[in-house]
Amino acid sequence: MGMIDWFKRGVGEMMVARPDGTKAQVVWKHPDTTIPMKSQLTVESDEVAVFFRDGKVVEVMQPGRYTLDSSNLPFLSNLVDSFTGGNVFIAEVFFVNTREHTGVKFGGRIGHVEDPKSGVPVETMVHGEFSFRVTDAEQLIVGLVGMGRAGSATVKSWTKEQLLKVLRDNIAELIVKEKWPILDVTSGAYTEEIEADVLQKVDHHVADYGLDIVRLGNFVIGIDEEDADNLKTLYRDAAYLRTVGGVDGYQRFAAGKAMMGAGEGMALGGGAAGGGEGNSGMLGGAGMGIGFGLAQMMVRDNQGGETLAPATAGVICGSCNSSVPAGKFCSACGEALQKVTPDSRHCTSCGEALAADARFCGSCGTRQSG
Repeated sequence: MGMIDWFKRGVGEMMVARPDGTKAQVVWKHPDTTIPMKSQLTVESDEVAVFFRDGKVVEVMQPGRYTLDSSNLPFLSNLVDSFTGGNVFIAEVFFVNTREHTGVKFGGRIGHVEDPKSGVPVETMVHGEFSFRVTDAEQLIVGLVGMGRAGSATVKSWTKEQLLKVLRDNIAELIVKEKWPILDVTSGAYTEEIEADVLQKVDHHVADYGLDIVRLGNFVIGIDEEDADNLKTLYRDAAYLRTVGGVDGYQRFAAGKAMMGAGEGMALGGGAAGGGEGNSGMLGGAGMGIGFGLAQMMVRDNQGGETLAPATAGVICGSCNSSVPAGKFCSACGEALQKVTPDSRHCTSCGEALAADARFCGSCGTRQSG
């Protein structure tokens, strides 16, 4: 059999198609740039075939089975190699998968975001899955993949970075603008709103490369466990303050917090507030004072509804019964804070006014007798 006869026989046997082992790849380049006339091209239903010659797109073939012959595919006449007598086409053929690629994992840090309900900044993170598809095979190859044999990792990695960039910007913006409590966000209460906003804004980052991020899968916005516990405590205390209401309710709440702080301080110090070994008495008093101070930080903003705001430590004036900052004189009526009603109690250490049932001084932490 002569060389020409062998070549003609080979022409009818060549198939141009994507091998089964490469069908999961977003872009796959056919390894041979010389394609015999009348070869059979097979383009699966979830892909397109892009023909290049000299770095320019010649044709994009839609799904189907084709006989590569210039008589029925006129564009092939521009690919014929005259050296072979018109029996061979010279072209680079890329197969681009157009189905939706699901289960692409992503994750990363969003950063510190201030919780609108408490005003406390917390570290936030996000992780989950997303899906994408190719909307323009030519733009993807020319704009991102290039003419080499690039694998799916290139496309997925770049798309993932674009999504994370938008998530970082938009989640923080939505929490602040919409005043969403962070614990509500981490519970998944606003998943659909976040997904819709992010998908809309990520589109212009990837559309120019012939890509579309279709949907976010099971994604989770999370915070550090310690931050979550702190926020839960703040929310719970705020709810209690709203329930008890008024100055009397606040005083009971503050006294309870102070006693908790005193107990923790004594446990750490190993003794009673009035004495003991080492620094146990001092630590006991300090623990009580810290507890009282923390209690006074938890007040409800009368103007802002749910927002918690810090407040200065205060005492009840014995003359006008107003809650005022600690000092020598009442900021409400001008009377000396020490000039209280006869049935009032005073701290045996610093002389500050005490509640009738107080066991410790809210100013210096000294244990009171009687």
